[in-house]
Amino acid sequence: MKIKDIISVLEEMAPLAYAEDFDNVGLLVGDPETESTGVLVCHDALENVIEEAKTKNCNLIVCFHPILFSGIKKITGKNYVERAILKAIKNDIAIYAVHTALDNHSQGVNKIFSNALGLVNTKILVPKQQFLQKLVTYTIPDNSEKVRNAMFEAGAGTIGNYDNCSFNSEGFFTFKGNEKSNPVIGEKGKLHTGTEIKIEVIFEKHLQSRILKALFANHIYEEVAYEIYDLQNPHQNIGLGMIGELENEMDEKEFLLYVKDIMIARGIRHSAFTGKKIKKVAVLGGSGSFAIKNAIQAGADAYLTADLKYHQFYEAENKLLLADIGHFESERYTKNYIVDYLRKKILNFAIILSEENTNPVKYL
Repeated sequence: MKIKDIISVLEEMAPLAYAEDFDNVGLLVGDPETESTGVLVCHDALENVIEEAKTKNCNLIVCFHPILFSGIKKITGKNYVERAILKAIKNDIAIYAVHTALDNHSQGVNKIFSNALGLVNTKILVPKQQFLQKLVTYTIPDNSEKVRNAMFEAGAGTIGNYDNCSFNSEGFFTFKGNEKSNPVIGEKGKLHTGTEIKIEVIFEKHLQSRILKALFANHIYEEVAYEIYDLQNPHQNIGLGMIGELENEMDEKEFLLYVKDIMIARGIRHSAFTGKKIKKVAVLGGSGSFAIKNAIQAGADAYLTADLKYHQFYEAENKLLLADIGHFESERYTKNYIVDYLRKKILNFAIILSEENTNPVKYL
């Protein structure tokens, strides 16, 4: 099995189009045409992890955080990033990062976080914006079902929990082909009128080329008329963070002790207690200060995230319990999810969970 075949599976789990614009996801080091000897899944692809991959005969590391995040102009081994890259290259080990591509997935980082806490009735906290488009096309009635089904098969027409969604209306068309035309219906040089079906479908914008290919391959006309619009609608199933409910409400201190135990957090920094019971909980793995207002607006009793600064705890405004459980801790179970996913999709192949703890934060 080549590395590119494993990448195909990874991109089914976390499409790169879901990643944030600032991020650096995908294959960071290595040749996708190389035959893979095994996969090591980790949180951070540091030097000790690359040594572990070498020892365990894995020439592909799948990490959550990208070791290459911001641009570098030299690779001389002067810091931990450059040393890791050099070690990977010297040992022919490829590195692939998922990061926010999995953060934004409805079954990704924050669903894993929510599941660990036993949250139910979950939904995206910060839906992804400017990610949806609408395609409008026209064809004769006899061709409309074939065109619709082809676009559905290519990924169009999914809205929330529903698929095969489209709007269809009937009207009449006119055209007159020139001497170079080759009309399927009517004759060149003559005005032709008839009945057409207008088909409208919504899709995720990264699927545009695939959907257009399906449209052109299944449309009866020589010249296919179509329009594509960017939509302002948020994508309710893709985005950062998640909000859900505990099966049973808890006191604030009881809740934090529960979180500390489940997420194996050595310490939790939190805002002042509000005196309210905790039932509705918002989570966002990693750095999530930007979504404090989203959690408040969503009616959360508590918001769990990481990397909060001193003044950001004031933003709780006594409206919710704000807790920083640690960056690594909030994403703790992500690598386990990736391993389980790959093992289900790729049978009889070495998919190994890294034993290295790459959390850079230590506690007394």
